[in-house]
Amino acid sequence: MAVILNIETSTDVCSTALTAEGTVLRHFEDFSGRNHAALLSDFVKGCLDHARDHEIELDAVAVSLGPGSYTGLRIGMSEAKGLAYALDIPLIGVPTLELLAVEAMFSAEYQGEPFFAPMIDARRMEVYTAAYNLSLETEHEPCAMIVDAESYRDLLDRGETVICGNGSDKTREVINHPNARFISGIQPLASGMTALSERAWHERRFIDTAYAVPLYIKEFQALKPRRPF
Repeated sequence: MAVILNIETSTDVCSTALTAEGTVLRHFEDFSGRNHAALLSDFVKGCLDHARDHEIELDAVAVSLGPGSYTGLRIGMSEAKGLAYALDIPLIGVPTLELLAVEAMFSAEYQGEPFFAPMIDARRMEVYTAAYNLSLETEHEPCAMIVDAESYRDLLDRGETVICGNGSDKTREVINHPNARFISGIQPLASGMTALSERAWHERRFIDTAYAVPLYIKEFQALKPRRPF
């Protein structure tokens, strides 16, 4: 039985989950904003306390790799690396877009074999996105995309395409296709990482504790502060 501490900080939501064989043993979530720096350590401690109280030993730490918030991803990765190093256990990386696709697969009712196009909000009409089939095979590689009327036209012409994630709502009026299906409320959560982190554990797909970095897709660009007047 693999016991994994999952950490997710790629968007406004901060969450952790202690899981074992598909079961969530303890989890913490905050939806109030980007409070990751203030909350994550306490959330992790809550999961570790539960494991200690029930004499459960951790097998691995899993962290959501991104793309997403630069700050959130750095905080999550730093916490995960520190834990994996201190406890001498493997580190697992879970791509956030795959996580969103899996969340949509479990949340949506559909017929046939749709495609899944998760979107994470970026600036204006830009999103971080990818596309997967029902077997979670990649149809479009993760990228930064400025959404227009032709976005994912190849998939939409082939069949139902489920569009989800916090970047999807702003694209509803732009992607106008009968096969486009928008689902609101799909968020990357640590409690939803179970299937992907356990699959990685069983396949022994670990990332380097020392050198692993988040999947930013785009380089960070700091904005100059605006003048007050």
